[in-house]
Amino acid sequence: MKSLRTIFRYVSKYPKLVGLYFTLNLLSAFFSLISLTLLAPFLALIFGVQQDNKIMTSKFRLGTITDDFYALLTRLTSTDTGKIKALGFLCLIVLAAILLKNLFLYLSMYVLTPIRNRIINDMRDDMYNKILQLPVGFFNEQRKGDIMSKLTNDLQDVEYSTISFLESFFREPVIIILYLTAMVSLSPQLSLFLLIFLPVSGLIIGRIGRSLKRVSGRVQEKLGDILSTIEETLGGIRVVKAFNAEGQQLRKFKRENHELFTIKNQANRRRDLASPVSETLGLLAVCCVLFYGGRLVLNENFLNGPDFLAYIAIFTQIINPLKSLTTASYNIRKGAASVERIEELITQKETIRDPEHPIEIRRFENCIEMVNVNFSYGDTPVLKNINLTVKKGKTLALVGSSGSGKSTLADLVPRFHDVSGGAVLLDGNDIRKYAVKDLRNLMGIVTQEPILFNESIASNIALGNEKATPEEIEQAAKVANAHHFITQKEGGYQFNVGDRGGRLSGGEKQRLTIARAVLKNPPILILDEATSSLDTESEKLVQDAINHLMKDRTSIVIAHRLSTVRHADEIIVLQKGEIVERGKHEELIAMNGFYTRLVQMQEVK
Repeated sequence: MKSLRTIFRYVSKYPKLVGLYFTLNLLSAFFSLISLTLLAPFLALIFGVQQDNKIMTSKFRLGTITDDFYALLTRLTSTDTGKIKALGFLCLIVLAAILLKNLFLYLSMYVLTPIRNRIINDMRDDMYNKILQLPVGFFNEQRKGDIMSKLTNDLQDVEYSTISFLESFFREPVIIILYLTAMVSLSPQLSLFLLIFLPVSGLIIGRIGRSLKRVSGRVQEKLGDILSTIEETLGGIRVVKAFNAEGQQLRKFKRENHELFTIKNQANRRRDLASPVSETLGLLAVCCVLFYGGRLVLNENFLNGPDFLAYIAIFTQIINPLKSLTTASYNIRKGAASVERIEELITQKETIRDPEHPIEIRRFENCIEMVNVNFSYGDTPVLKNINLTVKKGKTLALVGSSGSGKSTLADLVPRFHDVSGGAVLLDGNDIRKYAVKDLRNLMGIVTQEPILFNESIASNIALGNEKATPEEIEQAAKVANAHHFITQKEGGYQFNVGDRGGRLSGGEKQRLTIARAVLKNPPILILDEATSSLDTESEKLVQDAINHLMKDRTSIVIAHRLSTVRHADEIIVLQKGEIVERGKHEELIAMNGFYTRLVQMQEVK
């Protein structure tokens, strides 16, 4: 099963702990078996069953140790008082065996706990690391709720179902093999009868388990849908309330929640079927053993009474391990759907990768070029035959209507996406020949929507620059016109900005993202018009900060308000992914084309 291969890949990282766990289970099973097999001499002693003036011995042997043990019992039982001593001796051995069994059982669980937790931690680390490594385009096609479901619900499902299989896998087979060995030594005929009967019950249980896996996969998918709905509602709660859409959203949520309710009922009912089915089959097996074994005892040819009762005791103890394996098989099928969803994320192809032998780059010296660049999302073309050059220290502006490809073109420079055709060159080399980290170290990005994290102001400014000193952070804030409002906050630079910067105004958030770029001090800037959604006062403060930031730097500006790019060295006008006009502001106005119409619509004078 694919899900088991995934689990064992993680288990194989800890061979010493797994080996210790297996050994401790082996010792626990051995002493458990010893305590059960002592039932035969105990019964023979109590009921005075003797053979040739010796206490009747069991067919279960452990070499010379067994012979010496029965010889000692025979000597002790030679007198009436000796029988009492022999009985006490047997009880002490049984007590010691049970104590050792439980000691090794506890130690095995003590060792298993870190194995289970490490596997889950490793999975969580790998998933989060993969999320950080995947290209931006992946998240455009995925629902955040589904990704969050994999990191939470699916992982929890693995912990409580699939990982629990490890406990049974490394313990129950050891117990079953040891017990079966003892049962075969006591009565091969009776054991052969059982080995024919038990596989039939396994087929019945396996058929139910296969259907459980299908239902479990639907449960996790529906949980992803619900998380997506919750995330969208929380993110757009103002819009929901503004349009009185609470009822609409509630109906949508209730519909999805009811579907989850129905699917979970199906899954739980099939899971709960495991225990009664396995117990019923186990009881049926016990009845068959009692009947067939009783006949063997009555014939007095193949089995004696004490050995038969010891056989029954061992068999009743083997039922629980078999039942545990049955339950584990249900769990592994239930968890298989979650493991496959996790594996799907972990094995997701990283399309943005470093070359095997990257060219070292520490400084930007010359220019950025796009040569015959084409880009598509799947089969949908977004950019077509783009050719442009941005020389060091110059400003390039990208303008055009929504959906014209401005943001996508800018995203190609830091390799958020890779071109479908052509090449993006930096200082004459294809950017795919550089290490991604080195390439992005040369760039600072300020987006239209300021992205802040639920941490302090200082931590947000120093994002990606953990060695920044408080003085450097403060200086960056001053350049970004942010120092004054920061000092007005309670705690100053240690003020927590809240979820997505919710405790700050739009202008304050934007100035922090600019301070972040100032602190990085990159030679190349990519600016997605940072003032388009601000009020007049905030816009002036942010625009002044941007002007400071752009000074003596190479800049690519995505322009929504054309008044902000009048002084760009070159303006590129995009329409449906193609360059339709290019030049300076005055040159484009003189053309009286698409750019002029955009300017007139915005009433730029």
